[in-house]
Amino acid sequence: MSNNIDIFTPDDGNSIEIPLSGERVAAGFPSPAEEFTTQGLDLNRKLIKNPASTFYARVSGLSMVDEGINDGDLLVIDKSIEPYDGCLAVCFIDGEFTLKRFEKHDGYGLLVPANKEFKAIKVTADNDFCIWGIVTYLIKKV
Repeated sequence: MSNNIDIFTPDDGNSIEIPLSGERVAAGFPSPAEEFTTQGLDLNRKLIKNPASTFYARVSGLSMVDEGINDGDLLVIDKSIEPYDGCLAVCFIDGEFTLKRFEKHDGYGLLVPANKEFKAIKVTADNDFCIWGIVTYLIKKV
């Protein structure tokens, strides 16, 4: 199982708009960009659809590195989203939080890591288990 995940609430008391360019940034061939911004972007409004049920968490561990999720990355988690097969979920199992892909199977669930060094966790009625929230965004420092 992975280490504990630090969970905290977003500060929605202040709105900070960051300038947003009207042009997209090409990830292929370069394109001319406008030299001015056309609008502002408030990341709280963009990333948080349900403020009362949204939390941030810092990833601890390496079980999801093959999906580009590394130790120290930030997750935006929405507890109001209904879990679905294949969702990236923060789960509480047998007293610990863990981040995994959730798969529904007949009679059990499977928490699937994205690192060959870790094994999938079979979840049955014998486990103290809940899907605590669904990851909606990943915030990384590059």
